[in-house]
Amino acid sequence: MTDVAPVWSRSHESVGGIGGECLAEFLGTFVLIAFGDGVVAMAVAGLPGSGRTENPTTIFLAAGDWLIIGWGWALAVTFAVYVAGGVSGAHINPAVTLAFAVRRRFPWKKVGPYVVAQTIGAFLGAALVFLVYHDAINAFNQAIGTTRTGPKGNITFSIFATFPAPYFNGGWVGPFVDQVVGTAFLLMFVVAVIDLRNTGVKANLGPFVIGLAVFAIGLSYGANAGYAINPARDFGPRLFAYFAGWGQVALPGTVDGAFATYFWIPVVAPLIGGVIGVLLYDVFIGDVLHVRAGQEPPGRTQSDAEVAHN
Repeated sequence: MTDVAPVWSRSHESVGGIGGECLAEFLGTFVLIAFGDGVVAMAVAGLPGSGRTENPTTIFLAAGDWLIIGWGWALAVTFAVYVAGGVSGAHINPAVTLAFAVRRRFPWKKVGPYVVAQTIGAFLGAALVFLVYHDAINAFNQAIGTTRTGPKGNITFSIFATFPAPYFNGGWVGPFVDQVVGTAFLLMFVVAVIDLRNTGVKANLGPFVIGLAVFAIGLSYGANAGYAINPARDFGPRLFAYFAGWGQVALPGTVDGAFATYFWIPVVAPLIGGVIGVLLYDVFIGDVLHVRAGQEPPGRTQSDAEVAHN
């Protein structure tokens, strides 16, 4: 709607440029975490504590319960992109911002402000989840006989940020590779969806398809390290969890005595993976489409071409 008056009187300079884009990135990432961490809080503490599972400590009774997490994050991404997409492009992920600066002519001067806005949005999104679910979190910890910094503190910490599976035995290479691979696929899918030269996603369904991409990554690669695939998504809530009482479990990321400093992996690895993903797409697909630019595929009408490029 173009006839809605602004809430605040703001100058064009303050919201028409990078300031407005950062506001959009902040709110988009806030929505992402409010619903992404929210669904984990529901699965880990809300459902068990509310009497809707077998007992107050029952979580993930079956492998299919992972679908709750997968769909929750997929929809969180979908609506976050719908919220912010028209203003900032809805990166809502520093890995996307960096990859777009490397290969999509995104201005480097905007990278820092975008990342800061995303991280603050993630931090406050986690704070909202804690505000809503802190009673359930406390009840769950009491039911299993632990504290936020206790031996099983990772269970409720998992509401906010990620940690690796025990089978890595404290090794960082496996989780690092996992995050590189997952984020590479994410960026590959994102740039494919928004590439109008490729098979176009119509009727404004791009955000939903990107949500499905996150769903696919979660189903195929989520168990290894929680599929953060987004530095702001992990670090912002992790920082909040540190201040909210999880201490070293959150930062530097002590995991059952095996990992002493885990926090850097879901920050650094996705940044690398995102650049790899967009480069792979461009080498194998983008360059081919570039060469074919201006050449209509056989059997396609002029009207079809116009629709695809509008």
